[in-house]
Amino acid sequence: MFINCHSHFSFKYGTQSVDALISEAKSKKLDALALTDINSTAGVFPFIRAAQKAGIHPVIGIDFRNGTNQQYIGLAKNQEGFFELNEHLSHHLTHKRPFHSKAPAFEHSFVIYPFAEKLFPLRENEYVGIHPSQFNRLLTSPWFRKKEKLVLLQPATFSSKIQFNAHRLLRSIDLNTLLSKLPVEEQADQTDQFYSYADLIARCENHSYLLVNAQKLLEQCQFSFYFQAVKNKRDILGSDWEDFDFLRQETFKGAIRRYPNLTTEIHKRIEKELELIQQKGFVSYFLINYDIVTFAQHRNFYHVGRGSGANSIVAYCLGITDVDPIELDLYFERFINLYRENPPDFDIDFSWTDRDEVTDYIFRKYNSGKNEHVALLGSYSTFQYNSMLRELGKVFGLPKTDIESLIHFADKDDYQPDQYGKLIIKYSQVLHDMPSHLTIHACGILISHKPIHYFTATEMPPKGFPLAHIDMHTAEDIGLHKFDILSQRGLGHIKSSLEIIYQNQGVKVDIREVEKFKKDPRIKEHLSTGHTIGAFYVESPAMRMLLAKMKANTYLELVAASSIIRPGVARSGMMREYILRHVDENRRKVAHPVMWDIMPETYGIMVYQEDVIKVAHYFAGLSLGEADVLRRGMSGKSRSKDEFQRIKERYFNNCKELGREEHVAKEVWHQIESFAGYSFAKGHSASFAVESYQSLYLKAYFPLEFMVGVINNFGGFYHTEFYVHELRMNGANIQAPHLNESEYLTRITGKTVFLGLIHMKYLEKKTVEKLLTERRSNGPFLSLEDFVSRVEISLEQLIILIRVTAFRFTGKTKQELLWEAHFLQNKRKAVVGPQDLFRSQKAPIAFGKKPPEVPTLDETDIRQEILDQIDILEFPLDSPFHLIKDQSIQGIKACEMTQYLGKQITILGYLVTVKYTRTVKGDVMHFGTFLDRDGDWIDTVHFPPVAKKYPFKGRAIYKIQGKVVEEFDFYSIEVNALERMAYWNAGED
Repeated sequence: MFINCHSHFSFKYGTQSVDALISEAKSKKLDALALTDINSTAGVFPFIRAAQKAGIHPVIGIDFRNGTNQQYIGLAKNQEGFFELNEHLSHHLTHKRPFHSKAPAFEHSFVIYPFAEKLFPLRENEYVGIHPSQFNRLLTSPWFRKKEKLVLLQPATFSSKIQFNAHRLLRSIDLNTLLSKLPVEEQADQTDQFYSYADLIARCENHSYLLVNAQKLLEQCQFSFYFQAVKNKRDILGSDWEDFDFLRQETFKGAIRRYPNLTTEIHKRIEKELELIQQKGFVSYFLINYDIVTFAQHRNFYHVGRGSGANSIVAYCLGITDVDPIELDLYFERFINLYRENPPDFDIDFSWTDRDEVTDYIFRKYNSGKNEHVALLGSYSTFQYNSMLRELGKVFGLPKTDIESLIHFADKDDYQPDQYGKLIIKYSQVLHDMPSHLTIHACGILISHKPIHYFTATEMPPKGFPLAHIDMHTAEDIGLHKFDILSQRGLGHIKSSLEIIYQNQGVKVDIREVEKFKKDPRIKEHLSTGHTIGAFYVESPAMRMLLAKMKANTYLELVAASSIIRPGVARSGMMREYILRHVDENRRKVAHPVMWDIMPETYGIMVYQEDVIKVAHYFAGLSLGEADVLRRGMSGKSRSKDEFQRIKERYFNNCKELGREEHVAKEVWHQIESFAGYSFAKGHSASFAVESYQSLYLKAYFPLEFMVGVINNFGGFYHTEFYVHELRMNGANIQAPHLNESEYLTRITGKTVFLGLIHMKYLEKKTVEKLLTERRSNGPFLSLEDFVSRVEISLEQLIILIRVTAFRFTGKTKQELLWEAHFLQNKRKAVVGPQDLFRSQKAPIAFGKKPPEVPTLDETDIRQEILDQIDILEFPLDSPFHLIKDQSIQGIKACEMTQYLGKQITILGYLVTVKYTRTVKGDVMHFGTFLDRDGDWIDTVHFPPVAKKYPFKGRAIYKIQGKVVEEFDFYSIEVNALERMAYWNAGED
């Protein structure tokens, strides 16, 4: 009888999760109900799952509304009905058109209109819904004589007074209005909730026909759906056998290319994989990924294939990945096994400049006719606690200061909020984690065999591609496998660097010669010393420290480091244990013999995600299927807590039966629990390592061009300033933006690097476009007067260019140019008429009979230059150490730290970055990274007492006092005092 139920996927309207909705229906002993979220189908499949589990007949539909104004409800009789409802909703959402008051002529759906006094014609499948509050009006309405067309419209939107209040708060947030000013018509009726059969009969006294008619509608809706049955695009070439034959053919073509000496072992591995891929129905999944990377190669787009699919030799032969599973002995069962329902993940990275074209290709290639088969995967933005405090504070009309105070003190034990504060905290907890709106998944694309609207509605976000109303969990549950197309700056660095190298040196680099890179002594040196700034994934302070401690200089060591650095391994204490066993053979003897046998390459320590499967299978005797459930549960991909708990119990029971010591079993479980959700699959780490090697090769042999490529892609761990610093340390002549030499992006000529105009914070893009267009059309600028005559520019914009010394080609000081700029802008006269047409390109327009007389002015102080650079570029080009007010304080240099091991020292450091973390007890501590006066790196450790007493105070130069310590030949400072150095200010001398 309930044909109009709302979950919290009726964004900012409904208040109940799908599970809560079903639980409430079950408590009322209902045997059927319809989920009809407002202009949304996000909850459909979770609803069907939960209803079937509870023994309730699920009916699905859509509540079509313009804002909160209900136009009609659609109920799907079957899957075809769901398709037509989705098509209708998607059309209106895509084109942002309001719904008409009359529904289209659906063939496989029922339509229920809200009650209106006046009669209007109804189709056979159309009805009018009567709310209990409308019974009195119905008695005098002409509809009362058409009882066969009337059904009960008892909405179910909330289940309690608290939820009703939460609903009103959501409506206020949605409308950005005070709760006290929320219009009645913008909220639901307080009676819109579930009732038992007995209560419904009582509410519908004398109108029992409404209940009967509504129940008949529910009974006629039979939406049969098979979860997990593969619904991806298939029959790429027309039939299953043609697809598999093509996959086999292309795989062996690639195998000959990858393995010139194709051994029997490799041949067997390929055949084994192909057989399983066919058996599991993943052929089309591989072929589509192969098609995507083939297109990219034809467009000369660089890509990196990673994810669990990187364990596949078929993927390696097809060129989807560049990771050789034979060389790395990648665990086959992590990639695929008979118990795995879903295909392996392929995360395919492209440069951020290329990704949209790849995405566009996928949509063009796999859509057919008017039906859409491709959509971006959806996700849901949820209300978080602090944001809810802020939003609810606004709804209750609190001043901004009170809201910020509430956010700051709400979680303190001794905080005593006022009445509004209590309400806000209470309802922040009620609304916490509730979905707020649909968003785009970071990288997922769905390609379905049947039109996508058989499974979901879509809408059109600004990105320009249809967006599905389902998230990754639902897609996986219903058998739609996502294709992950990502963008990353690291590939942009490589692509730009190759272009710059060719432009600057005329050298064409084959960046795919990874096997050669792995043996390169110069790259080995960079790795073992942590000299990796700018290189993909290996440039962070933590990674540079790890590589230096490991003295890593091989591919396998870098692969291990890529996973060891992840939070889980570090948190379990296994990162340090790994380093100890890596550098000390005697330390390896402490490894449990079974763990050593399972993972000899990593000295018996779990490092990779598949190690969870190995240990669970070989150490604890779990089946491969159970082991994979364990891995997925710990990585957050499994939503069944009951199943996960069952596997955990099975683990400990099996360990006991196998005679494993209890403390060893607990320690192994602790390792699994601590890092499984954060670790990488080995193939995934290996894919990262390949890209790291490519970056390191460019850094080792073309350091200037590579760093310019990094700067121009605006990506990396550090601020642009420190890539400019790296350029300088490699011998580049760094030049501030120059009016006649700089382009929009940074460019290099020989060893001279001119920073791009884009780095000038206050310079407007239209000003840059005008000056570049003029310079390219009519040649370089000859003087300030010439520039002002040729480019329309405000005095403020002109001053920015002067302050950054963009006019230094004139030979005039900054003060002289500023004086002249004010004169020219104040006296400027428009020159029009024939004389302008015949003016020489090299001759400036005359601004008056007499040129300005500029007084003789002193040169700008280097310190003022640095302050101007910081203001305009946001970083200094000259040494910031010139700014220190008290130049008598020097301290030691970073290169001298080895001489002071165990001793207290003072050193001055320019702050690069700080990593904030917490101890096991929850206390805050810091890891700092600085540069010394010579540009060398300093690493510091700030334990909780010091971190609390001497906090960082922004980007500056600090006097650091502490003890020099060493671990694995890596030197750092245990800080015991930190002081921000005072800077010079203009006018102090």
